[in-house]
Amino acid sequence: MITEQLYRVFREESTGVSIDSRTISNGQLFFALWGLNFNGNKYAADAIAKGACCAVIDDPAYETEKTLLVDDCLIELQALALHHRKLCQARVLAITGTNGKTTTKELITAIMSGKMKVHSTAGNLNNEIGLPLTILSAPDDTEMLILEMGANHIGEIRTLCNIARPDYGIITNIGHAHLEGFGSFEGVVKAKSELYEFLKKVNGVAIYNDNNPLLREKIYKLVNRAVPYSDPTGVPLTVKALPSEMNLAVEVLYQHRSWRIETGLFGIYNLENVRAAIAAGLFLGAGMDDIAQAIGSYQPGNNRSQVRKTESNTLICDSYNANPTSMMLAIKSFSEIREAKKVIILGDMLELGEKSEEEHTMVLDALKSTDNSDVMLVGSMFSKISGGYGFKSFQDVGSLREYLRKQPVTGSYVLVKGSRRMTLEKVYDLL
Repeated sequence: MITEQLYRVFREESTGVSIDSRTISNGQLFFALWGLNFNGNKYAADAIAKGACCAVIDDPAYETEKTLLVDDCLIELQALALHHRKLCQARVLAITGTNGKTTTKELITAIMSGKMKVHSTAGNLNNEIGLPLTILSAPDDTEMLILEMGANHIGEIRTLCNIARPDYGIITNIGHAHLEGFGSFEGVVKAKSELYEFLKKVNGVAIYNDNNPLLREKIYKLVNRAVPYSDPTGVPLTVKALPSEMNLAVEVLYQHRSWRIETGLFGIYNLENVRAAIAAGLFLGAGMDDIAQAIGSYQPGNNRSQVRKTESNTLICDSYNANPTSMMLAIKSFSEIREAKKVIILGDMLELGEKSEEEHTMVLDALKSTDNSDVMLVGSMFSKISGGYGFKSFQDVGSLREYLRKQPVTGSYVLVKGSRRMTLEKVYDLL
């Protein structure tokens, strides 16, 4: 009953949903969520004063005329999104994976936006809060929802699938990340596979990388309907990387024709993301000419595989996130750039639990074999274990900034990569 009442308010009285009283717009429906260090109920009155049509709360101490009391605000937000999802006509594509899910989502969004009304995950709204907000923010004329799903514990992808009810799904890959939450690599496999399990339950379609043995194995065991990257329409599709030191260039062979696409993405490790986007686009009805145009025009943002030229250097900005798999791939791609002066700036990889020292040591060993690069490491873990490697290390980004002011880097190619909380983007203005 509460969900139906809320849905009437959402559809008939509100201009959308907000969880932030600081940025709420007039007429929005406010959800008073809890966080580790805050109680959203305390901001309900403020949200109403700023124009919220109603505030959904779960603490009776904050009840007023314009509040709606529920047992749990997050549960009600998710239930509202599920109710909306059941009533909307849009098809839903869900994307998860250890690496590449955002880039794949952005590429497919660029492709399908030329064919239909598409609404997709913005920023990092890919969790138990962000995904419902994305669904609820979709315009009424949306024909396709492209939803990114992130997780750091077993069961989270299942929860997100039960809200989004995807018709199609892509697991980009399964690698070593969030080991602290998943417990082990096997835990990562189990968690990501929850998307395939849901697709089997609803007879949905998995679009999958048939070059990946682990994903092939899971497809055969878990999915009724599967579409391989190499054959998305019943016609063989080949996508291969062309020689290129910086941005990825690919050749596509399909229906006895070929296309060369110069992408705006750094590194050959983005090849699988491009393959996923092309396969998904073809399967969903886009033409290859339009796909090539969309991928060639796409420019990455938000410090993901992004190449920037400054007055002093060429930067590879990949500092939005990092895990052992993506870190090793970035180092490998960067090592293939044939330039006289190269600098590698890496920040700690977080949420690795008891595997943290082992995984950081593997990165250090890879760096040791990298020739012709000046290495700077940031964070407590790298500082703790890198003493015998001869690299420069800094406890935090502030210390690195001080060093760069005194010892500026010029005329170099610079790779910057680390976990989001290391805030390595703070050094870009000094490079």
